[in-house]
Order: sequence, then C-alpha cells, then structure tokens
Amino acid sequence: FSQLVLSGKLTAHLVEIDQTCQKRMNQMISKMKRTEGVTEALKAENQMEWVRKMNSIHHRAEEMILNELIYN
Repeated sequence: FSQLVLSGKLTAHLVEIDQTCQKRMNQMISKMKRTEGVTEALKAENQMEWVRKMNSIHHRAEEMILNELIYN
C-alpha cells in the first residue's frame, strides 16, 4: 500500500481492480441468471420473485468476487 501511495500508482491500481471486479460481476450475474431461469418473462409475471432472485444472485456474486479478487 505504502509503495503504491509513494509511487503515485495507487489510483491506477484501484481503478484497475474496480474495472476487473465490475467485468467479473457482470459475467457472473449473467451466467447465474441463465442457470437459475431469471428472465424478463419472470419479471413481467412476478416482480417480487424476480427482485428476490436478483438480489440473491447479486449478493452471492459479490461475495464470490470479494473472496476471489479482494480478500485473497
């Protein structure tokens, strides 16, 4: 951390990590939606169920990304 701050590369490093996380999140959420059958049709038929499933997918994907890219 100190080395990145002193060299002026901290911001670039954080931007790179953020972009990687966002890209990975988008990929993971898309895959999980397909696997679990979360579709626009479900959204039209039962919005609350769609929201529940999307929240679950988002939280699980976020936890996996944090463990994969941040905590390790």
